[in-house]
Amino acid sequence: MPATPSVHRRALITWAAVYATLMLVQLLLEPVISPLPQALRTLVVTAIVVPVVVYLLVPALLRVNARLHRRER
Repeated sequence: MPATPSVHRRALITWAAVYATLMLVQLLLEPVISPLPQALRTLVVTAIVVPVVVYLLVPALLRVNARLHRRER
């Protein structure tokens, strides 16, 4: 069983996933959501970003991290 990464490494992994996904979703949806009020734009973007990050990106990045960690040993 792989060792759990430190809280600092998990925070960095999560931040990278959130940042990249936020940027991509905002760029892709900007033409569609720009007329909406800020609160509604934020609701739409986070409704997409949070599930993608939580269920897809962070688990995938943690697996990559575990493989890299095993390779270092």
